[in-house]
Amino acid sequence: MNKTIVFTNGCFDLLHKGHTNLLLKASKYGDKLIVGINSDKSVKKIKGEKRPIDNQNERKKKLLELEFVDDVHIFEETTPLKLIKLICPDVLVKGEDYVAHQIVGANFVFSKGGKVKTIPLTPGFSTTKIIQKMAK
Repeated sequence: MNKTIVFTNGCFDLLHKGHTNLLLKASKYGDKLIVGINSDKSVKKIKGEKRPIDNQNERKKKLLELEFVDDVHIFEETTPLKLIKLICPDVLVKGEDYVAHQIVGANFVFSKGGKVKTIPLTPGFSTTKIIQKMAK
């Protein structure tokens, strides 16, 4: 019996309720949830020199502690396209702040007969806002 592989990705810096809600909902789309996280170097390129707050190994460890996350892979590039092609997920998931057909890897997943899903964001949770609040 083939298992349905679900993939999502992000920086997951300062893991919060918005992240865990998204990951829990993503896990419901299949049998195994694989999470790709940006390496520290990649996060700096995307978010700036002061990020990430937690290093890649700490972020990976925190994600693996969630019972609904089956595996975590760190990727060096600014997008997870290489990782998506390697894993070849059945379902690609991102937050609803993305448009399904514009999600990195969507065309690849569609070409393999897979699905792309977006999940509503949890209102009031944002790593950037948490960092700004802590700085005050």
